[in-house]
Amino acid sequence: MSDLHTSLTAIMDAAPEKIVLSKPSSKDAAYRKVTVEKKQDYYQIARYTEKQVFHENVTATGLISYLEQVMGQSYLQLNAWAKSSEHQLLISKKGTVTYKKKLIIPEKSKQEASPASHNRKKNYLLEEGTDIPPLVDMGVFTKEGKVVRSMYDKFRQINRFIELIDDAVSNVDKPCWHIIDFGCGKSYLTFILYYYFTEIKKQSVEIVGLDLKADVIEKCNAAAKKYGYDSLHFEIGDINGYDAPFTVDMVITLHACDTATDYALYNAIQWNADMIFSVPCCQHELNKEMYTDEYALFCRYGIIRERFAALTTDAIRGNLLTAFGYKTQLLEFVDLSHTPKNILIRAVKNPSMSKKQKQVQLDEVTAVMDMLHITPTLYRLLVEK
Repeated sequence: MSDLHTSLTAIMDAAPEKIVLSKPSSKDAAYRKVTVEKKQDYYQIARYTEKQVFHENVTATGLISYLEQVMGQSYLQLNAWAKSSEHQLLISKKGTVTYKKKLIIPEKSKQEASPASHNRKKNYLLEEGTDIPPLVDMGVFTKEGKVVRSMYDKFRQINRFIELIDDAVSNVDKPCWHIIDFGCGKSYLTFILYYYFTEIKKQSVEIVGLDLKADVIEKCNAAAKKYGYDSLHFEIGDINGYDAPFTVDMVITLHACDTATDYALYNAIQWNADMIFSVPCCQHELNKEMYTDEYALFCRYGIIRERFAALTTDAIRGNLLTAFGYKTQLLEFVDLSHTPKNILIRAVKNPSMSKKQKQVQLDEVTAVMDMLHITPTLYRLLVEK
């Protein structure tokens, strides 16, 4: 097919950063989809079966040879994306080649485009067009790997969570990550986290999800088996007093209600976990306890009292984590439920912190405790134990 060679040459001349082969010519095709990504000085081919992915690195010349071999024989559609253009190549069952090229909208025009169009161009860690089974089951992706139009907010939120993880682990070299997810619930983000480590980072990981609901645990274990996530399993158990089956590298707790977050943070500190990621929820404890004559206006109005108590709770948690040897950040994170609970506590072990620095953090906590007449659960667990 001279037309095929000419079209493929035009595509490769544009220096594509990503190529997707789809529409297998036969239902019995060995691979249902093939993706190609540009690396530093080579291209990486990823061939997808229902449960596995196989990788191969080739030169640009080798890639053209491969594409000439499989297009028309195994696949009938090719889509490619370069910095300044998009390409589509279609082959009919009779062998007719149709090639289309579209220039990408300039940056100024992009800013004026609709939000949906803009989102499609963003370079997310979880890429649209990639086979991610949990996102399909969540209704975020179609079976073809496209983001469902009404689910772009959730797609961005999930990527935000993974970006926060990636920022912390990118420079850490571990043979295997051991992770505990407290109060995992339906475990949407747990499945995505497993995918991130195994498919994006290409690192070994073992994750245990913990929850009190037996039916939820049963469904999560069934889903892990369905996806072939062999090192992800779920157990029925309480956050308080849980006996970890391995040396814990990371603790995640998303929406553990009220003081359940405190017990999760306490366990993480006791295990000397390298990293902690926590999205607190329903901080009722201080709201019930606190009172102050000097700053009475913070407690006078119900909605202000509630929010002030929640923010104070998380600020104290941040200081206590720092006082016990972590570099702690409170970051904005809009969760999957679109609730106002949009703070994520990220704590990374910091062995270089001095005793004086730790004491300053602890003194700040006790000053607030005296002012508001409160004794938070995490303080009692760590300091008054």
